[in-house]
Amino acid sequence: MSKLFSPLKIRNIELKNRIAVSPMCQYSSANGVPTDWHLVHLGSRAAGGAGLILTEAAAVSPIGRISPDDSGIWNDDQAKAYKRITSFIKSQNSVPGIQLAHAGRKASTYSPWKGKGEVKIEDGGWQTLAPTPIPFAENYPHPSEMSEDDIKLVIEQFSQAAERSIDAGFEIIELHFAHGYLVHEFYSPVSNQRKDRYGRTLENRCRFAIEIAKSVREVIPNEIPLFVRISSTDWIEGGWDIDQSIQLAKWLKDVGVDLIDCSSGGNVLNANIPLTPGYQIPFSERIKKEAGILTGGVGLITTAEQAEEIISSGKADIVLLARQMLREPYFAHNAAKKLNVELKDFPNQYLTVK
Repeated sequence: MSKLFSPLKIRNIELKNRIAVSPMCQYSSANGVPTDWHLVHLGSRAAGGAGLILTEAAAVSPIGRISPDDSGIWNDDQAKAYKRITSFIKSQNSVPGIQLAHAGRKASTYSPWKGKGEVKIEDGGWQTLAPTPIPFAENYPHPSEMSEDDIKLVIEQFSQAAERSIDAGFEIIELHFAHGYLVHEFYSPVSNQRKDRYGRTLENRCRFAIEIAKSVREVIPNEIPLFVRISSTDWIEGGWDIDQSIQLAKWLKDVGVDLIDCSSGGNVLNANIPLTPGYQIPFSERIKKEAGILTGGVGLITTAEQAEEIISSGKADIVLLARQMLREPYFAHNAAKKLNVELKDFPNQYLTVK
């Protein structure tokens, strides 16, 4: 029997299989409001059979966006627009999840097809924030160092965004603590040179992440799972690494996080990342075993057989696919066929051509 197509219950939410659509920035929102593009992009993968559909990073504040074209959920109009999307995903027997984010020092930059680097304030950009006023790269904005009041405000913004997400119909919340964005900037020694209680030691650098997770857990219903995406390593000597990630995962578990989505990188411009199939799966395997928490495996997962092996061997509890889902929106249906799994929820509209 296929482990990839076995259900997974987390708190009161059950995924019909272990295949998830990974968050992918679309740079197609208007003032943070998702559009018809998002309905089609996410909806087609739900019709394609994935058990969990995660949105792109939704900013918790206007200055938390990566670009001016990013999605957000800092106001009620944005939450209302998401209801149409979550409703359709549920109609396909998939679970809608949202990734909440703040881009920190990597904010106020152009969408990929509009330019590179910083969007100046006079061109519609904004002042960015970071634990320490160090730009990510030469052509990125120079961030302001966050005060403790700034930190408290961002924690509150995450909590408010989580509450709006529940109102919008999302059934899983994922916190984006990876890829060089704000929370990763705090826990990595590469980008955090603070001398206060949010800097220096591992516990202090992780404090911001833990406080956000704790705050969100407190405001969302107990039956709603809480995921966290982390960068398991900076891929640079002296930076964040897997051993620190295991400790962070333990602390996050203690405040009610249910699953660690194990990605990597993003905080160092020219890190040497070994982009080979499943290159991040060893991180999900170690964190699962050593922190005693559910994990998600991500990174160049492209075949049914590869995904099945990851789940059946206990290296992760779910797999998250991005690029392969763009190439193959119906990956889950095709994978079931390859693994000789008979699906019971194939879309009625397609039964005649199955």
